[in-house]
Amino acid sequence: MTSRLPLLTDDEVARSLPPSGETGIGTLATGRGNLPLEAVDVAADVAGLLARVVVTQTFSNPYPEPLEATYIFPLPDRAAVTEFRMEVAGRVVEGMLQERGQARAAYDQAVAEGRRASIAEEERPGVFTMRVGNLVPGERASIRLAMAGPLPYADGEATFRFPLVVAPRYVPGVPLAGEPAGDGTALDTDAVPDASRITPPVLLPGFPNPIRLSISAQVDPAGLPLTALRSSLHAVVEEERDGVRVVRIQPGERADRDFVLRLALGDGAIGTSLAAVPDEQGQEGTFALTLMPPVTATAADRPRDVVFVLDRSGSMAGWKMVAARRAMARMVDTLTERDRFAVLAFDNVVDSPDGPALRPATDHHRFRAAEFLARIDARGGTEMAAALQQALELLSAPLMEPAGPSHRGGRKRPPEPPQPPGPGLPLAGRSSDPGRAHEWIEEGDSQGRQRVLVLVTDGQIANEHQVLRLVAERIAGARVFTVGIDTAVNAGFLRRLAGLGGGACELVESEDRLDTVMGRIHRRIGTPVLTELRVEPRGLDVDLGSLSPSRLPDLFPGTPVVIGGRWRGRPEGAVLLRGREPSGRLWEVEVRAGAAGSRALGPVWARARLRDLEDAWAVGRGADQELEQRIVETSLRFGVLCRFTAFVAVDSVVVNEGGRVRRVVQPVDAPQGWDMFAGQAGVPAPAPMMARMGRSPGLLAAADMGAGGGRAAWQATTPAVHHERAATGVADDRLDEAVWRAYRRRALELHTLLGDTGSERAGRLAELRAGLAALVADLESVGAATAELEPLHELLAVLDRVAAGPAPAGAELDRLWDRALAVLEEFIRPPGARGTIAGRAHAPAGAPPEGGQTGQEPARPRARDFWKRRPV
Repeated sequence: MTSRLPLLTDDEVARSLPPSGETGIGTLATGRGNLPLEAVDVAADVAGLLARVVVTQTFSNPYPEPLEATYIFPLPDRAAVTEFRMEVAGRVVEGMLQERGQARAAYDQAVAEGRRASIAEEERPGVFTMRVGNLVPGERASIRLAMAGPLPYADGEATFRFPLVVAPRYVPGVPLAGEPAGDGTALDTDAVPDASRITPPVLLPGFPNPIRLSISAQVDPAGLPLTALRSSLHAVVEEERDGVRVVRIQPGERADRDFVLRLALGDGAIGTSLAAVPDEQGQEGTFALTLMPPVTATAADRPRDVVFVLDRSGSMAGWKMVAARRAMARMVDTLTERDRFAVLAFDNVVDSPDGPALRPATDHHRFRAAEFLARIDARGGTEMAAALQQALELLSAPLMEPAGPSHRGGRKRPPEPPQPPGPGLPLAGRSSDPGRAHEWIEEGDSQGRQRVLVLVTDGQIANEHQVLRLVAERIAGARVFTVGIDTAVNAGFLRRLAGLGGGACELVESEDRLDTVMGRIHRRIGTPVLTELRVEPRGLDVDLGSLSPSRLPDLFPGTPVVIGGRWRGRPEGAVLLRGREPSGRLWEVEVRAGAAGSRALGPVWARARLRDLEDAWAVGRGADQELEQRIVETSLRFGVLCRFTAFVAVDSVVVNEGGRVRRVVQPVDAPQGWDMFAGQAGVPAPAPMMARMGRSPGLLAAADMGAGGGRAAWQATTPAVHHERAATGVADDRLDEAVWRAYRRRALELHTLLGDTGSERAGRLAELRAGLAALVADLESVGAATAELEPLHELLAVLDRVAAGPAPAGAELDRLWDRALAVLEEFIRPPGARGTIAGRAHAPAGAPPEGGQTGQEPARPRARDFWKRRPV
């Protein structure tokens, strides 16, 4: 069974604190038991531009029965995990890397037989699941993971970033039938088949620190001119021993934000070089080619077409929204009148200041963009795919200007996809109103112009594969740059997206940091100093099919390109690098192989190669089975964990006859600076960013939200836009199907709420009343037809009357419950499938509506090998 931890009362929390009153250290001790994760220790050894990290997670069992603990946690997205060990009851069990299905079967069998076991699985680049089974009462287990990864370097500065919390992510799509793939809070959907594996339960703000966190980093410059160390988000203690600097965080820190350590090395610290390291067998090996921008190369001032895409969803509330607006406004201000640009802001729909078109970067248009950005606030869901689709279509089309003297800005829905959308695709609508008074005329073309897409976001979406596939199909030569803004940013996704588009990713973890990186961002969206890079062997027998990244990026001022690959024979000779300067002139340099290099180059290259293969699988390049086989073979050969493999450790001793265990999912801190639960504390909050967030454990929510917190909790996907519609004069007597889909999703969440039966029915009706009031208000704000709203208004009026009197019970409660289910089911059904509420039998409480979860098509059963399933 899965144990849903109940909400602790104030008295219980007070009793859980240590006698000294120090709330920041240690686990909680309550009458209901402790949380299973006691401590996390991160020990990093940084040598030059390579970091080796050992992470130790300590679990304990405070319960009177054997325990299986599950922990969803992050690791650096580019780190190669190569070692796994379980230590428990004086026994040490080394983990084995196996194909994921085999590893899961071995773990499940061991737990069923009563033996201790643990398994580590990768769900996303940077997101992992740890399970530890058959911990007997009072027992502790230490799980050790070892990894190695590169430090990014730019403008004389190297960065060591270690994530500490998996932030909540927006989950679109139609819920899948069957058992969930994992133990998280979100439902699995056709767009995110493993949503339940990447959505850990989240602690309410103010909850005492549940774990002991320790982080230390030994920094050896390894010959580089290290001048300073800076920690961005944590207070640290620094000391020096024999030329090696040691940094530690202060005790009591929470695991609610990335640990970021920056090494100031100077502009001339890194040069062009080629390191070739043989394998243990010596017949072949791995190389790392570092290419610095040529000193004589300069970026030409070529005209650009730039589309700026701003994430304004609910998770961007607070300092992130302020920083994002500033960043985008400053980038727009750097454009010249030779450039053309557009600004798009998205949540569930896409907004733009002057309509969906590229416009000359005149003072007038840049001022209009600045005005638009100044009014942006955070709200709604994160329908990123639709916004990126519209941006890429703008970049692939000629410049369009309105024929009339002026064009009034307003809300633009995402463009129609080239094929009819399936039920799991992001919202898609019309790019323009067919009744508009303006005609579009062509003015100019895009020949000889740099085409650039800039995305500013926190990246907190769960349908990464869906977005990557969409971009891969439409990118057509555009360069993609991503700017990630968050204390717990989804770096893995943003780097993959930028790599797919041949651009770069910048991460901003605080508003203060934004000013430092703006110059770099400006240079990177300019013209590169070298393009069309290619590698040719000159003595070193390079396997050109092994190069990583598979798409060699362009070279920008101040930032090196690192290319990894495999070689055969002897580590001698050279490689020839060729490229093209902005003037069109060919450029080349020969780089000879050096003997220096770390053995970790092999695993680091393997991790990068696996990421390329996994991205090819995600976007549908190549046959599934062939790609899966290549991924598994590469992972097992080099001993590096990936999505299609898993580390498993199984003890031989039986400690729990019968194998029955209590299952507990470790809750995590909300990321620092997020306001996602502010509404439950009586503080106004922006609309939450989750399209679908399953019923949370009691640690997350009060039993009865009532009228005070209900609206903030349920105002999830579609914000009010009445004021903007009034400004544009657009009348929407009937919204298109793409927009209706978002509202039907919200009704489905309310329907799912009513699936909980028993003594809490009255409380569920109170939540329904708050959520329904928010839904009706938002539908009215977008001009929904009266006929569509009438049944919801009637139900809301009944709920209001009930709330004003004594709580219903017995047959009266049953009748009200049935009516609520019937009204919601009728609204969820698409217009073509609707009947009349009267006379139609509704599904049993908790059952999905007829015709599928959202009335679009029946939900498909979940595949057993969920990690092999692509989103629809």
